[in-house]
Amino acid sequence: MSTEPDLPAGQVAFLLAQVGAHVAAQFAKRLEQLDTTPATAGLLRLLAGSPGMSQQQLANALGTAPSQVVGMIDQLQSAGLVERRPHPTDRRTHAVHLTDAGTRRLRDIGRIARDNGKAQLGSLSDTQLRQLGATLTALAQAHGLAEHVHPGYRQRARTGRTRD
Repeated sequence: MSTEPDLPAGQVAFLLAQVGAHVAAQFAKRLEQLDTTPATAGLLRLLAGSPGMSQQQLANALGTAPSQVVGMIDQLQSAGLVERRPHPTDRRTHAVHLTDAGTRRLRDIGRIARDNGKAQLGSLSDTQLRQLGATLTALAQAHGLAEHVHPGYRQRARTGRTRD
């Protein structure tokens, strides 16, 4: 006899949303010590993986309005975390790069993300964690979610929220 709960899909989806919101809120709370938001963390991570992207390319990758990205880049540049440089092939465009301070901030964000993951998922066995990871990866792929891009960027683009 299985001890696994037999839950209807709607209840499983609710639990997924409930746990996801909790984990995201805890991550955001931990980022406050760096005066950083999850949106900023995601943008820095994207830049680390693809240095020199234009603001338009960043907006496209995040699925958000270019004006929102420009505002975020302005804030990050004021904080000394990114810099705009002339684009190597298009003089009308700026290429955005992490500064050394931005790289250090991203390293701190990574530490916080790992600590948050351990705190939120520490009650799972290694086997459960692998199974959950495989299941969530399959769901993300089935729904065409962009890898490493939080869907909250697209939600802000639709609602016009620019809090981050």
